[in-house]
Amino acid sequence: MKLALIATFATSAAAFSISPQKAAQAGAVAAAIATSAAAPAFAGDVAAGEQVFNANCAACHAGGQNVIMPDKTLEKEALEQYLAGGRNEKAVITQVTNGKNAMPAFGGRLSDEDIANVASYVIASSESGWDE
Repeated sequence: MKLALIATFATSAAAFSISPQKAAQAGAVAAAIATSAAAPAFAGDVAAGEQVFNANCAACHAGGQNVIMPDKTLEKEALEQYLAGGRNEKAVITQVTNGKNAMPAFGGRLSDEDIANVASYVIASSESGWDE
């Protein structure tokens, strides 16, 4: 919201101090900044995600491993290789919500917020390395 206000202010100020062409360019740049910054994609709460993960996922995925399909772990490289959509929060959200193969769907069991938090935790842990 703040970025949108700043963008509007910058566009308005530019319109009064420079040529119409420069004002249009400034407006386009401000709109691009406001639009791209306004969608901060799935930034869940990692600490809350860890709690949800420990209560719902750790039975099969303790320490980022996979007791059912050992090659398909939650390690960075495995997520990049096996996760449909690649190693990102959106792909984890889809997998957790819908399930796949031996993994059950959690969409009816966990809230969207819990799933987003788990996704943030999984991505953060895969980046930093899982603690056993």
